[in-house]
Amino acid sequence: MCGDSPLTKAMSLTPTPPGNDFLSKEELGREEQVYPLDLYFCEDCHHVQLGHVVDPQILYQKNYTYVSATSAHFVNHLRVYAEDMSNRFGLKSGDLIADIGSNDGTCLQFFKDKGMKVVGVDPAKEIAKKASEEGIETVADFFGYDLAVELYKKYGAANYITSHNACAHIDDLFDVVKGVEHWLDEDGVFVLEVGYLVDIYSNTWFDTIYHEHLDYHTLSPFEKLFARVGMEVIGVERVSPQGGSIRVMAQKQVGSIERDSSVDELIFIEHELGLDKVESLHKFDAKISNVRDKLWELVCSLKVSGKSITGFGAATKATTLMSHFGLDENVLDFIVDDNPLKQGLFTPITHIPVLSAEALYESRPDYVLILAWNFAEPIMKMHQKYGEEVGQFILPMPEPGIVARKVV
Repeated sequence: MCGDSPLTKAMSLTPTPPGNDFLSKEELGREEQVYPLDLYFCEDCHHVQLGHVVDPQILYQKNYTYVSATSAHFVNHLRVYAEDMSNRFGLKSGDLIADIGSNDGTCLQFFKDKGMKVVGVDPAKEIAKKASEEGIETVADFFGYDLAVELYKKYGAANYITSHNACAHIDDLFDVVKGVEHWLDEDGVFVLEVGYLVDIYSNTWFDTIYHEHLDYHTLSPFEKLFARVGMEVIGVERVSPQGGSIRVMAQKQVGSIERDSSVDELIFIEHELGLDKVESLHKFDAKISNVRDKLWELVCSLKVSGKSITGFGAATKATTLMSHFGLDENVLDFIVDDNPLKQGLFTPITHIPVLSAEALYESRPDYVLILAWNFAEPIMKMHQKYGEEVGQFILPMPEPGIVARKVV
């Protein structure tokens, strides 16, 4: 993030393939490449990042299957977000709204419904093409300064630029914020949401560590990053659509919005947790091992007693969790997922089949391990019938355990 400091290796997880590299039946015989999952710490700005960068062409332009619209919970988050940010920053009809990592255009659609002009940028070609066909103009490319120059010439200055869970996926964040500064109007605002290391650390959410997530953010390094391009952080909020995240708000240093107290308050919390010291990541590694031992003990006891277990959520993070905890085809009979693009595919390395949620009621497994733990509540609510009539849910973290049935 700061550009010129040596990095210290802090901890390692089990090497995995790209977490979203699910296989079709015809691909089951092909060789699968695994890559290191090592976290490094910057002694200068205290930023945490992966030490190995997988070619983004492999991650995003081949077999990329995540689309925002498949999660009703996240869609509602984006709906509320568009309303709140429009009110907070006085966005109006005719303003140009841009989204970096716009995916299927779900977020931009809510701004478009307010009469605003919208343009998305996303490297996943097929998803970008589909978004454009459905009325959300989307540029299929990686965002950076050079592209920002072209976008400024074509569309003019952006009044508001947003990014949801994309900035953790980008190797050169300096080039991104340099591009944002160029494209943004003098009174414009840039708002990004990223996973927050405070929540990851406090809750042992280690499975958010995977090759798409190159960076594990705290607020303090962002201040230094924005300052390098003539921008400043003016506010921050903690949000929880995909586990713990922060919403960072920034403007050009010539902007008129005053910085609020939330920035210093969060930086103080980070310091109190010790996230400005590499030793905290050593403690984090030990906490992960403790969770792994507890979950493995629970799963083994169930399998020994003849119980069947399946997984819910073929999310990218599931690849990290399954690999590091040893949850293979001998543990999970199948995985269900609501994303039709994943149904009919097989998990990386372990080759566990991914089915629709109907399989819960057809196969009637004794237990469902919720791999997509960040959506546990909506999943259990949607499948209340399973929990009442068929089996029980298991949460893997932060404290592994079986969810008790509600007594009516």
